[in-house]
Amino acid sequence: MTREEAKEKIVEILRTVHTINPAKLVNVTEKTDFITDLGAPSTELVNIVAKAEEKFGVEFEDDDIDDIGSTMKETIDLVLKYVNKKQAAN
Repeated sequence: MTREEAKEKIVEILRTVHTINPAKLVNVTEKTDFITDLGAPSTELVNIVAKAEEKFGVEFEDDDIDDIGSTMKETIDLVLKYVNKKQAAN
């Protein structure tokens, strides 16, 4: 999976967050911050992570979830780490 594919799937997740204006999702980059740029409440980050686990078919370790920030780049990095780990195990 490429970084761009992961980003597109994360944007799909963000479209389901009712507090995020869909118009803000048009020009998302890896520097986009879910809280400051998209207006997502910090409490929503847990739901975004849970939806990412479901969408990508992985389960993040608690320590990794605790360390994740609120940017697209950090989320992509986490997703790819687990997707690649899953693919290597198969």
